[in-house]
Amino acid sequence: MSSPPSRRSSGADPLRLERSIPAEALDAIRAPFLSAGAAPVDAPVLQPLGLLLDLAGEAMRSRLFVVSGDGGEEACLRPDFTVAVARQHLSSGAASGRYLYEGKAFRVAPRGSDRAEEFLQIGVEAFEAADPVAADAEIAALAWAGAAAGGRDDLTLLLGDVGLFAAFVDSLDLTPPLGARLKRTFSRPRQLKAELEGDAAPAAATERSRIAALLAGLPEAEAAAVLQELWSLAGIEPVGGRRPAEIAHRLVEKAEVVKAGRLSANQADKVRAFLAVSDAPEAALDAIAALAGPNRAPLDAAIEGWRKRLAGMVAGGVPAERLVLNAAFGRAFGYYDGYLFEVRSAALGEERPVAAGGRYDGLPARLGSETKTGAVGCMVRPARAYAGGGE
Repeated sequence: MSSPPSRRSSGADPLRLERSIPAEALDAIRAPFLSAGAAPVDAPVLQPLGLLLDLAGEAMRSRLFVVSGDGGEEACLRPDFTVAVARQHLSSGAASGRYLYEGKAFRVAPRGSDRAEEFLQIGVEAFEAADPVAADAEIAALAWAGAAAGGRDDLTLLLGDVGLFAAFVDSLDLTPPLGARLKRTFSRPRQLKAELEGDAAPAAATERSRIAALLAGLPEAEAAAVLQELWSLAGIEPVGGRRPAEIAHRLVEKAEVVKAGRLSANQADKVRAFLAVSDAPEAALDAIAALAGPNRAPLDAAIEGWRKRLAGMVAGGVPAERLVLNAAFGRAFGYYDGYLFEVRSAALGEERPVAAGGRYDGLPARLGSETKTGAVGCMVRPARAYAGGGE
């Protein structure tokens, strides 16, 4: 038996439900997903809390409904389906698979928000080794078709790419530690701002931390294990809900600031210009290409891949005039490591995407898979897609 879900930020009120939509509208939104050649799957509602925080980051904790089991291990209601479906795929032992899901997901609404906290999602997750660019285009077109089937005429497909930022950073020919650190800040606005302003961490404070210097030479998984062992030897229990992996990560980052150096003023200006790019995709790609540093080959290859990806989206039914490429666009879930997107409605605004998805090739390995395969998926929120709905 488990205790009732607890809210991290909004008391013990019942979960706020989204509006229901007519059955015929739900059928229309569901139809593109049924034709995607995916096997139906029913993912568990309860997911391990520690795993989700390790994958998505501690910032996600306040949005989760936490459940304490009798065994003492904390779980949470699934905030989305990606990790749950990926775990099921890996447990099946299959080399590849494409899965269709339909069910409720749960997230604590931000304080003062009227967003639904229990809501329906329909989606597809694909674990396949086929051409990733073609698969990306197919999945984005699938999400667009499902979103557009709800009848809204104010939709935009917003595109971004963690990998494009990484290729741009590589073009700047930075030292490897500095380049790696800069890439990690892409989905962390405050850390990225600190990098660009040249005050990522006070060097003196870092130099005084012998533990940070020790951990900095280790892979993060080993650093977390060392920290846990030190706590055990000292009889210390961590407080405040922070996990060894998170603490080790922050200590390593602080130590690496001194070793890696900082961006020059010119390099920082180039990064700012990259992040400011937001335009029709072809124009955006041209602007990014013009910002390339001396080692431009990786960026040129990424841009060429994007041109093929865009052509595939348009061929799959996405109107070219509804596409926007925003170089700074990222999502809260830390497991996305390639292209990503949201279908947005002008009426609902950017905080309530109608559909979303992206590529997360690194997630299976982080879950323990030894088989390298591509991983990409998308979902639609039917209640938002429906033209007569508000959430």
